Amino acid sequence: MKTDELRESYLSFFEEKGCVRRPSDVLVPRDDRTVLFTPAGMNQFKNQFLGVGKLEFTRATTCQMCLRTGDIQNVGVTPYHHTFFEMLGNFSFGDYFKREAIHWAWEYLTDKKWLGLDSNLLSVTVYQDDDEAYNIWHDEIKVPSNRISRENEHENFWPAGAPSLGPDGVCGPCSEIFYHPNGGKDNVEIWNLVFTQFNRVGDPPDNLKPLPKQNIDTGMGLERTASVLQGVPSNFEIDTLKKLCLAAGDAVGTNYQFESAAGRPLRRISDHVRAVTFSIHEGVNPGSEKESYVVRQLLRRALLEGYLLGKHEPFLFQIVPSVVEIMKAPYPDIAKTVENAQRIIKEEEEQFLGVIGKGLTRFEGFVKNAEKNGLSKISGEEVFDLHQTDGFLIELTEALAAKNNLSVDRAEFDTLMQRHKEGSGSGAFLDSVMSEGPLTALHKTTSDTVFKGYETTEADAKVVGIIAEDRLVESLVEKGHAHPVVLVLDQTPFYAEAGGQVGDTGFIESDDIHFEVINTQKNGGLILHIGHLLKGKLDQGQTLKATVTEPRRSGIQRAHSATHLLHHGLQSVLGQNAMQRGSKVEEDMLRFDFSHSKSLTSEEISQIEDIINQRISEGANVTTELMKLQVARDLGAMALFGEKYPDNVRVVRMGDFSIELCGGTHLSNTGQVGLCKIVSEEPVAKGVRRIHALTGPKALEKTRNTEKLLQEIAVQLKAPRVDELPHRIAHLQDELRETKKQLLKFSSKSLASTADKLLENAATVNDVKIVAYYAKDASRDQLRELADHLRKKGKHVALILGTVIDDKVALMAAVNQYLVKQGLKAGDCVKAAAQVVGGGGGGRPDMAEAGGKHPEKLEEALSTGSSYYRNKLEG
Repeated sequence: MKTDELRESYLSFFEEKGCVRRPSDVLVPRDDRTVLFTPAGMNQFKNQFLGVGKLEFTRATTCQMCLRTGDIQNVGVTPYHHTFFEMLGNFSFGDYFKREAIHWAWEYLTDKKWLGLDSNLLSVTVYQDDDEAYNIWHDEIKVPSNRISRENEHENFWPAGAPSLGPDGVCGPCSEIFYHPNGGKDNVEIWNLVFTQFNRVGDPPDNLKPLPKQNIDTGMGLERTASVLQGVPSNFEIDTLKKLCLAAGDAVGTNYQFESAAGRPLRRISDHVRAVTFSIHEGVNPGSEKESYVVRQLLRRALLEGYLLGKHEPFLFQIVPSVVEIMKAPYPDIAKTVENAQRIIKEEEEQFLGVIGKGLTRFEGFVKNAEKNGLSKISGEEVFDLHQTDGFLIELTEALAAKNNLSVDRAEFDTLMQRHKEGSGSGAFLDSVMSEGPLTALHKTTSDTVFKGYETTEADAKVVGIIAEDRLVESLVEKGHAHPVVLVLDQTPFYAEAGGQVGDTGFIESDDIHFEVINTQKNGGLILHIGHLLKGKLDQGQTLKATVTEPRRSGIQRAHSATHLLHHGLQSVLGQNAMQRGSKVEEDMLRFDFSHSKSLTSEEISQIEDIINQRISEGANVTTELMKLQVARDLGAMALFGEKYPDNVRVVRMGDFSIELCGGTHLSNTGQVGLCKIVSEEPVAKGVRRIHALTGPKALEKTRNTEKLLQEIAVQLKAPRVDELPHRIAHLQDELRETKKQLLKFSSKSLASTADKLLENAATVNDVKIVAYYAKDASRDQLRELADHLRKKGKHVALILGTVIDDKVALMAAVNQYLVKQGLKAGDCVKAAAQVVGGGGGGRPDMAEAGGKHPEKLEEALSTGSSYYRNKLEG
């Protein structure tokens, strides 16, 4: 069975069991701060497992793309480890439980209609205290007792070790299914059934409390199961990944064979490029923080594998089309970002190749030092310096060290890294998982907030939740305003921050109550009105009037509609690869990030701005419609790759030129934008540019301020009209150039005069005049000119000159050609002088330059240079 066939087979089987087929969640879940990448199929169902919000279905099945780096050192080494992989899963939220989960798993694996595996080659494990699961396997499925093993909480419980070690919260026993090919010689775990049936509270004993609703979370590795069905020794030998390994071999220039020496590095390369391609597709480019750091780490590890195989030029980008070819059936959108992914990967390769040689040389020095001194560990200080100076990520250095049977002092490195982060202001990301809080409790007792803001900016609403000091309270009289209060209403006209659009502000009030909303956010289906109670007393159940600040909302709508026009303008001028990568929309101000490899020319910016304002002048209708996600995609609606969309999406159309998925608030026609002015364009990340623009009154104000500034400049430059400014500036530049010429003439005369005085007062040794002079406030060019004057005027002269420029010492030594023939070298003189000021330098025998970092020692340095000449001449 091919990999794509297995994926479809699994999902179809569980659909027959009443599970709702759900699409894979995004790989980078930006709305979940507990993880950087989606690590498992259950992540998109956290709310369902917690009982948060309305349940639209109680059974589900998915094939989820995942990314994990915990076992990265094993990728390509073992048969089954990956960073990017796909997880087949079926889930129950208070619906079916152990019996169905076990029976269905066995049916799918052994029934000839489905996978048809030999049941005699399957074994199972259960948690040591889970008699219920054991009995189902033994008494109902008829698995012999010698093929059922009971394991401890560290092997067969989720989270591992939870009963004894925690954390508190939802947990449960597991049951794993193993396949034993080759008569039982090998052992492959293919499926894990998790029975979340407990809430852990405190330490043992009796700390596992039964949940009111029991859940099922299962996971079966797609690639691993495909390798079993295809009878190959590794996941990397299945029909899809074998093609990728072969493509990696072609890119490196090495033939891929599973057992060859190049097999392991090529498997790692293929795995990492697949992970990176999907990450970049979702807008995560190589960088130094969080998800971007992981992407950079994967790229550099893969590049180094190829480098050590002899490939010393960019090659990873060539593998991207092969990734797309094997993955486009389940993930067709990946084909739309091939060129962008290739460009970003190639740029990262070129950057790293620029330092990799130097870094490897330094690393080899660390290894030799360890061998020389009988050490088994490379110091954290050396590794940190390699990380900071040469861009070698710690994980990369650890991998290289292991190849030399060495370890890295990780504790010392982590300490130095933490100091660096504290010094640079970098913060850590949250790592709590599924924690309870006032919002979680509110989700369990309250329906989602009904949003009325598309139709109106005011509505009567009932207070269903009050949160103060991180606690749910039934009433509130706010005495101070140290911390904001959160109000949750049954319905609201307030737009909660989402999709780049900022949250609304306004008031929630009655005759006796006045609550100011300073921000609006969203948590699941609840809209949170954040602010302060300025007057009166709030009680749950009160009906109040919620009113959005209308002028601000209108300005936000102008800016948001303008982002769609800007997106249209960018793609019209730059092409379809100029895709949105993010935005922020405020009152008549917008920020728009888009994929593009180079800065925009002034002509391109003007073209884009012209297109936007042309569309504004047309006054095209802006319409919205709710439809199924797939229907919207079929219509060609633009969506952000990596954005998580619901089944039913809101589609915003502008005339016949723009159609996008968007949940924000908009104008009714483009003419209401009034005016749009691009004010800046800049880079923000590798392959990503950012445009700032203004709309409506702020765009007009910007234009007027610019005109006013030009008028003021015209007055200052004595130009009769603004349009004469270029001519006036050109005339002033001519005057400036002429003035500089005069100054240079004057300066040259002064230097010639200085040279005369220096030669007149110079010490003479064997008919050679020795000049040592501190030329205060001189430039390097002036030092050279003075040296030329001295050598021309003096028949035999040896000189050393110095000055201080920007708190750094500049030195220059020179001698006549006659003296060079006598063995006197300017380079030796300047080197001796430079050592005194903590620097170095060199040059030709007749003229040499140097620098230093101790200006206070310049006089001593000049004296040292003079002594060098004297000693050589007297010697």
